[in-house]
Amino acid sequence: MSRGGEHASALRSFLKRAAQFVIVLATTLLGLVAVTFFIGRVVPIDPVIAVVGDRAPPQVYERVRKEMGLDKPLAEQFVIYVKKAATGDFGNSVLTTNPVMTDIARVFPATLELATLGTIIGTLIGIPLGVLAAVRRGSLIDQIVRLLGLVGYSVPIFWLGLMGLLLFYAKLGWVAGPGRIDVTYSYLYTPVTGIVLLDTLMQGQMDAFWDAVSHIVLPACLLGYFSLAYISRMTRSFMLNELAQEYVIAARVKGLSEFRVIWRHALRNAAVPLITVIALSYANLLEGSVLTETVFAWPGLGQYITNSLQNADMNAVLGGTIVIGTVFVLLNLVSDLLYRILDPRTR
Repeated sequence: MSRGGEHASALRSFLKRAAQFVIVLATTLLGLVAVTFFIGRVVPIDPVIAVVGDRAPPQVYERVRKEMGLDKPLAEQFVIYVKKAATGDFGNSVLTTNPVMTDIARVFPATLELATLGTIIGTLIGIPLGVLAAVRRGSLIDQIVRLLGLVGYSVPIFWLGLMGLLLFYAKLGWVAGPGRIDVTYSYLYTPVTGIVLLDTLMQGQMDAFWDAVSHIVLPACLLGYFSLAYISRMTRSFMLNELAQEYVIAARVKGLSEFRVIWRHALRNAAVPLITVIALSYANLLEGSVLTETVFAWPGLGQYITNSLQNADMNAVLGGTIVIGTVFVLLNLVSDLLYRILDPRTR
């Protein structure tokens, strides 16, 4: 085949994969919107009453119901909702009266900041622990790492949060209490990215920065521990598989140091599936930090959805759920794409 024919074939293959990626993404997101929408319609919560109150006259109730489009058939409501959602319009929040996307843009950086720091902590500690547990399989350190993982999976994170506040905040005073930053420092910087640590650092407000660090360290460590439990267990499993491969035996026969065999060769091959594990852990923290945000009064998306659900603000609940689900789907697709790029065997 000529060089031009090879380029044309490669281009067609790339376009085919890109089209498949777009179709899978669109289908998945449409399914996510459909499930979220219909669950929101079958829950025993009347969004009209949430707006007008339970003492509104019948004529007011019917007028608002028509304005919200709830008098139309369910299929027609879904089509209208999908069209609006495609443009980022999830309606207005009953609690704040703001567009839902405006509220989400305001609270999501707090969740992103907390989940990102938790994932970094879990990755930096979980991978070395998993490697050591695999290298010293059956030893005391292996048992300790496995126990840490078991506790991280078994103990409710809200209980750990309450115990952490009781010990490190109320008793020892090592960290700041609930919230994101003390009100004393909240006016010393201008929110730009919405990520307090980054904004205060860029603007040179070091007092505000260290106060924000004191607030985030405990909830981030708790989420990091939850992430660590998953990452260390999967790292141990991947490393045990790699250490049993023939190339590891050959490397040791050649006289390579144990450090190089483990950290340069075995871990390098185990790092490919670990990318997917870390991405899934990150997605889980983004969608599963509701209890942590509630315990620590963290003004993130999880707390926003919880407060909206408690007040029957279904536009906000549906919008927040769809945003979290979309992030989860995108992280899964990106991790799958990176997996294919880093491991030619999967192409």
